[in-house]
Amino acid sequence: MSGRRAAVRTSRHRPLLVALLATVGSLTAVATVLAVVLSTFIGGLAQRYDAGRTVLDDPFPSGGRPHDDGEALDVLLIGSDSRERLDPQHDGAAGGRSDTLMLAHVSGDRRHVSLMSILRDSWVDVPGHGRAKINAAYSWGGVPLTVQTVEQLLGVRIDHVAEIDFAGFVGMTDALGGVTVQSPEAFDARGHHFVQGPNELDGAAALTFVRERYAFPDADRTRVRNQQAFMRALLDRVLSSDTLTDPAAVQRFVSATSAHLSVDPGLTFAALVDLGWSLRGISPHDLETFTLPTAGGGTSPDGQAYVEVDRPELTSLSIALRSDEVGRWLAEHAAGHATATG
Repeated sequence: MSGRRAAVRTSRHRPLLVALLATVGSLTAVATVLAVVLSTFIGGLAQRYDAGRTVLDDPFPSGGRPHDDGEALDVLLIGSDSRERLDPQHDGAAGGRSDTLMLAHVSGDRRHVSLMSILRDSWVDVPGHGRAKINAAYSWGGVPLTVQTVEQLLGVRIDHVAEIDFAGFVGMTDALGGVTVQSPEAFDARGHHFVQGPNELDGAAALTFVRERYAFPDADRTRVRNQQAFMRALLDRVLSSDTLTDPAAVQRFVSATSAHLSVDPGLTFAALVDLGWSLRGISPHDLETFTLPTAGGGTSPDGQAYVEVDRPELTSLSIALRSDEVGRWLAEHAAGHATATG
């Protein structure tokens, strides 16, 4: 993995992106919450955030990214587990593998955010390594190779990247006093029972909810739907009046998030303030969640079971991302891929 240093910040009263970066994580939400409180309190939150988070060294293989010019933004969210990186035999990869990949597309008019999950077993071209599961890119080259792989796959430039350790889900959830998640189905996992419909989750249960896949016949597909459901629940909780009017809760949430969050150098304090302000009109209903289109599966020559990407759908999606028309693409192409719209 890359080395790390320090530098980030905050913003207005509708914390959208922080809720996103939060689950696998998002900084925009933190930015939005901060502008609701007094300026002195904002300064204190900024100090807490700067003291906790780390900044990724050279996360972009092709160099830095220009300052936000008001156009659409694509933010890559990476969920990983530090314990897997320390225990190679946990997943058989010396460098560990990213457990979750999501792309947050923020529209140029700042009125919509589309959150796309990428199945970790998606069979793609990894630069310098050939065809492999997309999560292998993290094992071989950390964040930089993961960014390069996703950019090549989608045909877009990644403007920002944020990585969150899954241990952060526990602290973030508990800092908010728990969250209410709508589970698509009932299941049992690691000593927790989840019912179909609303579930009140503390941090430990939330971590199990977003990570479990063996309990489902379709494994990772249901897991990404659960991750999306958790992010929506987290956003609802962060935007609730109970949270926004409780300075102590905001402080706990910022501290818990930053302690497990790593970001690119471009996500400076000023950049978060600007982005948070531009998203001040966003609500949970403006968040669209879906999964990268797939077309069945296969088995590699060395026996790996993988998921095939739907290439025709991918081509049209790439065009939609570049032209900032993801909403229209979803309406026209993704009837079978959308998992939860606002």
